[in-house]
Amino acid sequence: MATDDEVTIYTDGSALGNPGPGGYGAILIHKKKRKEISGGFRLTTNNRMEILAIVESLTLLKKSCRVTIWSDSQYVVNAMTKGWIDGWQRKNWIKSDKKPVKNIDLWKRMIKVTQDHSIDFQWLRGHTGHEENERCDVLAKEGAQGENLPADEGYEAKL
Repeated sequence: MATDDEVTIYTDGSALGNPGPGGYGAILIHKKKRKEISGGFRLTTNNRMEILAIVESLTLLKKSCRVTIWSDSQYVVNAMTKGWIDGWQRKNWIKSDKKPVKNIDLWKRMIKVTQDHSIDFQWLRGHTGHEENERCDVLAKEGAQGENLPADEGYEAKL
Protein backbone atom coordinates (compact mmCIF):
# COMPACT_ATOMS: atom_id res chain seq x y z
CA MET A 1 0.00 0.00 0.00
CA ALA A 2 1.78 3.08 -1.23
CA THR A 3 0.79 6.33 0.41
CA ASP A 4 2.48 9.56 1.30
CA ASP A 5 -0.07 10.35 3.98
CA GLU A 6 1.25 9.68 7.44
CA VAL A 7 -0.98 10.00 10.48
CA THR A 8 -0.05 9.63 14.12
CA ILE A 9 -2.83 8.71 16.52
CA TYR A 10 -2.71 8.70 20.32
CA THR A 11 -5.57 6.96 22.12
CA ASP A 12 -6.90 6.18 25.56
CA GLY A 13 -9.98 4.63 27.11
CA SER A 14 -11.46 4.94 30.56
CA ALA A 15 -14.25 3.42 32.63
CA LEU A 16 -15.12 4.93 35.98
CA GLY A 17 -15.69 1.84 38.10
CA ASN A 18 -14.88 -0.62 35.31
CA PRO A 19 -17.58 -1.45 34.47
CA GLY A 20 -19.14 1.94 34.80
CA PRO A 21 -19.54 5.10 32.79
CA GLY A 22 -16.79 5.04 30.18
CA GLY A 23 -15.18 7.20 27.58
CA TYR A 24 -12.54 7.29 24.92
CA GLY A 25 -10.22 10.01 23.72
CA ALA A 26 -7.90 10.31 20.78
CA ILE A 27 -5.64 12.79 19.06
CA LEU A 28 -5.02 12.51 15.33
CA ILE A 29 -2.02 14.35 13.88
CA HIS A 30 -1.48 14.77 10.14
CA LYS A 31 1.26 17.15 9.05
CA LYS A 32 0.37 20.36 10.90
CA LYS A 33 -3.26 19.42 11.53
CA ARG A 34 -4.45 18.11 14.86
CA LYS A 35 -7.88 16.76 15.74
CA GLU A 36 -9.12 15.67 19.15
CA ILE A 37 -12.10 13.35 19.55
CA SER A 38 -13.91 11.87 22.52
CA GLY A 39 -17.13 10.14 23.41
CA GLY A 40 -18.72 8.21 26.21
CA PHE A 41 -21.23 5.59 27.29
CA ARG A 42 -23.31 5.12 30.41
CA LEU A 43 -22.03 1.59 31.15
CA THR A 44 -18.99 -0.06 29.60
CA THR A 45 -15.46 -1.26 30.33
CA ASN A 46 -12.01 0.22 30.03
CA ASN A 47 -10.95 -2.35 27.43
CA ARG A 48 -13.95 -1.58 25.23
CA MET A 49 -13.10 2.10 25.33
CA GLU A 50 -9.42 1.41 24.50
CA ILE A 51 -10.52 -0.47 21.37
CA LEU A 52 -13.19 2.07 20.46
CA ALA A 53 -10.73 4.98 20.65
CA ILE A 54 -8.77 3.38 17.81
CA VAL A 55 -11.83 2.35 15.81
CA GLU A 56 -13.35 5.82 15.97
CA SER A 57 -10.03 7.42 15.02
CA LEU A 58 -9.46 5.23 11.98
CA THR A 59 -13.04 5.78 10.86
CA LEU A 60 -12.20 9.46 10.37
CA LEU A 61 -9.46 8.79 7.81
CA LYS A 62 -10.78 9.46 4.34
CA LYS A 63 -8.11 7.54 2.40
CA SER A 64 -5.41 4.95 2.92
CA CYS A 65 -2.64 6.16 5.20
CA ARG A 66 0.45 5.00 6.99
CA VAL A 67 -0.65 5.20 10.59
CA THR A 68 1.25 4.98 13.84
CA ILE A 69 -1.08 4.30 16.73
CA TRP A 70 0.15 4.92 20.27
CA SER A 71 -1.92 3.20 22.96
CA ASP A 72 -1.29 2.53 26.63
CA SER A 73 -3.36 -0.67 26.36
CA GLN A 74 -1.16 -3.75 26.13
CA TYR A 75 -4.37 -5.74 25.53
CA VAL A 76 -5.06 -3.85 22.30
CA VAL A 77 -1.46 -3.53 21.11
CA ASN A 78 -0.70 -7.21 21.75
CA ALA A 79 -3.94 -8.33 20.08
CA MET A 80 -2.93 -6.44 16.95
CA THR A 81 0.84 -7.06 16.90
CA LYS A 82 1.16 -10.58 18.28
CA GLY A 83 -1.46 -12.14 16.03
CA TRP A 84 -4.00 -12.72 18.77
CA ILE A 85 -6.82 -11.26 16.70
CA ASP A 86 -5.98 -13.54 13.76
CA GLY A 87 -6.00 -16.59 16.01
CA TRP A 88 -9.29 -15.55 17.60
CA GLN A 89 -10.86 -15.24 14.16
CA ARG A 90 -9.52 -18.63 13.02
CA LYS A 91 -10.87 -20.26 16.17
CA ASN A 92 -14.31 -18.65 15.79
CA TRP A 93 -13.62 -16.09 18.53
CA ILE A 94 -12.54 -18.64 21.14
CA LYS A 95 -9.33 -18.05 23.10
CA SER A 96 -6.68 -20.67 23.79
CA ASP A 97 -8.22 -21.20 27.25
CA LYS A 98 -11.46 -22.24 25.45
CA LYS A 99 -13.33 -19.16 26.70
CA PRO A 100 -15.04 -16.76 24.31
CA VAL A 101 -13.17 -13.61 23.33
CA LYS A 102 -14.62 -10.51 24.93
CA ASN A 103 -15.58 -7.46 22.87
CA ILE A 104 -16.07 -9.40 19.62
CA ASP A 105 -18.28 -6.64 18.22
CA LEU A 106 -15.48 -4.10 18.57
CA TRP A 107 -12.74 -6.45 17.37
CA LYS A 108 -14.75 -7.05 14.20
CA ARG A 109 -15.02 -3.30 13.71
CA MET A 110 -11.27 -3.00 14.33
CA ILE A 111 -10.54 -5.53 11.59
CA LYS A 112 -12.73 -3.62 9.16
CA VAL A 113 -11.24 -0.17 9.83
CA THR A 114 -7.61 -1.33 9.81
CA GLN A 115 -7.63 -3.15 6.48
CA ASP A 116 -7.22 -0.07 4.26
CA HIS A 117 -4.21 1.30 6.13
CA SER A 118 -0.63 0.38 6.89
CA ILE A 119 -0.62 0.49 10.69
CA ASP A 120 2.17 0.36 13.22
CA PHE A 121 0.79 -0.24 16.72
CA GLN A 122 3.01 1.03 19.53
CA TRP A 123 2.58 0.64 23.27
CA LEU A 124 3.13 3.69 25.42
CA ARG A 125 3.27 3.42 29.20
CA GLY A 126 0.35 5.42 30.54
CA HIS A 127 0.40 8.05 33.25
CA THR A 128 4.08 8.84 32.87
CA GLY A 129 3.71 12.45 31.82
CA HIS A 130 3.66 11.93 28.05
CA GLU A 131 1.81 15.04 26.85
CA GLU A 132 -0.41 13.41 24.20
CA ASN A 133 -1.21 10.38 26.35
CA GLU A 134 -2.16 12.60 29.28
CA ARG A 135 -4.41 14.68 27.01
CA CYS A 136 -6.11 11.52 25.72
CA ASP A 137 -6.68 10.44 29.33
CA VAL A 138 -8.42 13.79 30.02
CA LEU A 139 -10.54 13.41 26.86
CA ALA A 140 -11.54 9.85 27.83
CA LYS A 141 -12.52 10.87 31.35
CA GLU A 142 -14.48 13.84 30.01
CA GLY A 143 -16.30 11.44 27.69
CA ALA A 144 -17.14 9.19 30.64
CA GLN A 145 -18.48 12.12 32.64
CA GLY A 146 -20.74 13.48 29.90
CA GLU A 147 -24.44 14.19 30.32
CA ASN A 148 -27.09 11.75 29.02
CA LEU A 149 -24.56 9.16 27.88
CA PRO A 150 -25.88 6.60 25.38
CA ALA A 151 -25.87 2.86 25.93
CA ASP A 152 -22.89 0.81 24.80
CA GLU A 153 -25.21 -1.68 23.16
CA GLY A 154 -22.44 -4.19 22.52
CA TYR A 155 -21.75 -4.32 26.25
CA GLU A 156 -25.23 -3.91 27.72
CA ALA A 157 -26.75 -6.54 25.41
CA LYS A 158 -24.55 -9.15 27.11
CA LEU A 159 -25.76 -8.30 30.65
